[in-house]
Amino acid sequence: MEAKDPKLSFETALTKLETIVESMESGEVPLAELLAKFEDGNKLLKLCEARLKEAELKIEQLKKSKDGVTFAQFEAGREG
Repeated sequence: MEAKDPKLSFETALTKLETIVESMESGEVPLAELLAKFEDGNKLLKLCEARLKEAELKIEQLKKSKDGVTFAQFEAGREG
């Protein structure tokens, strides 16, 4: 599956994940296909989480940069 592709961007993975969720919620997907979509969605979710974690680490590194520039702590809320 493309979710393993290290070049797949966060935005592309998120769009694919949203498409999978919409098709699953439609109720028109056969069970076998539903299970495959669930597995693909799970892989995409993990990829998105990894990309977010990478971004968080980069922000932390920037905060500790040699320039001494620091930023206020960013509190991310989950939409839900």
